[in-house]
Amino acid sequence: MQVIFKVFRQQQNSVPTWQTYVMETEAGNTILDCLNRIKWEQDGSLAFRKNCRNTICGSCAMRINGRSALACKENIGSEVSRLQPDSGSETGDNLPEITIAPLGNMPVIKDLVVDMSSFWNNLEAIAPYVSTASRKVPEREFLQTPQERSQLDQTGNCIMCGACYSECNAVEVNPDFVGPHALAKAYRTLADSRDDDSQNRLEQYNEGTKGVWGCTRCYYCNSVCPMEVAPLDQITKIKQELLQQKSKQDSRSIRHRKVLVELVQSGGWIDERQFGLQVVGNYFRDIKGLLSLAPLGLRMIARGKFPLSFESSQGTQQVRELINAVREQQQ
Repeated sequence: MQVIFKVFRQQQNSVPTWQTYVMETEAGNTILDCLNRIKWEQDGSLAFRKNCRNTICGSCAMRINGRSALACKENIGSEVSRLQPDSGSETGDNLPEITIAPLGNMPVIKDLVVDMSSFWNNLEAIAPYVSTASRKVPEREFLQTPQERSQLDQTGNCIMCGACYSECNAVEVNPDFVGPHALAKAYRTLADSRDDDSQNRLEQYNEGTKGVWGCTRCYYCNSVCPMEVAPLDQITKIKQELLQQKSKQDSRSIRHRKVLVELVQSGGWIDERQFGLQVVGNYFRDIKGLLSLAPLGLRMIARGKFPLSFESSQGTQQVRELINAVREQQQ
């Protein structure tokens, strides 16, 4: 079949353009196969990263048809099927068109090659190494039971391809957020039975919106991860550890989660009046927080959108039972 490849082209600090290549290819060919042929047969100046060609190294991550993926994993057949019935609509000749662009949230060096410095620096910031008093050479190796080792299987599959970082909405708007890749690796270290620095790690991951509370829970990291590491799930596990150890007075982020559950358990859904006062106003302890609510409250009252009363949900009892059941499972 003939396929149109629309490839992002850019030199550093220059205006990006799109270049079109037409190629005869097979449904089973990977995107990386096609990029290789474009470079070898049509345009030797095209730049992209590659290495293993077997979904192991993560080098060839890029945006394919608008989502971050590994070029060596995605094939022409699946991409054409994904585009139907719109494929070829822009060209008018019924040829499917596949767009290929560099990863997001990182500056372009050339074409599909990005500068991953922020990606690696954020990973380094969470100290993703087992820490133990035994950095001195021990008499014997550190042993783990099969059950202890199994806790590391999912996060250990991360190949640092950058797909999750590329799609992360939090990274896009918050330069302090370390990213889903770093926090997934953070949980891998936290769950390691050989590590003796768990408490310090939790304090670090609890810092403002730099750590786990910076995650917007958009789920993109889970949806694009080629190795099913599920970074959002690992971030959630760290949050659960923090919520078990911290009180509502420790931070607004902790208070936000705890108050939300308490209000839902109390009334089946959230009483937004109480939510603002308890979370932002910290039960009338935070005067600055209370004052910050005043402009919004006044606008709501002026427009008749401030509820004067609260009615519990008809399913409040079922909600309470569900919350209690979840808590029992977590114990």
